[in-house]
Amino acid sequence: MIQIENSDLKDLDIIFEFYKIATEYMKSKKQIAWPKFSKELVEAEIQENRQWKLLIDGELACIWAIAFDDMLIWGDKNSEPSVYLHRIATNPNFRGQKQVIEVVKWIQLVLKRID
Repeated sequence: MIQIENSDLKDLDIIFEFYKIATEYMKSKKQIAWPKFSKELVEAEIQENRQWKLLIDGELACIWAIAFDDMLIWGDKNSEPSVYLHRIATNPNFRGQKQVIEVVKWIQLVLKRID
């Protein structure tokens, strides 16, 4: 069973473990790797209900953050109403199982409810 819910402060260690694993994976594929993210950034996202997790049968399979603007990345298009998915990281035990598709389906449902 798939569940999507907000991350909480007790998830901090595993969030940073997933970031470390994802960064190492990017480096192994000769991709641009993520910088080190601050604990304060992730704590703020959790407190603002912008850090999420996907659980499969109770096991943490994927994490991500959402933002409602990102001028640095989107520039002029930033003024368009949007939800941005950031730092999607997958538990290696679930790699290749298309967790990002589940995340995109989830955000589409959320956006339909808002409209």
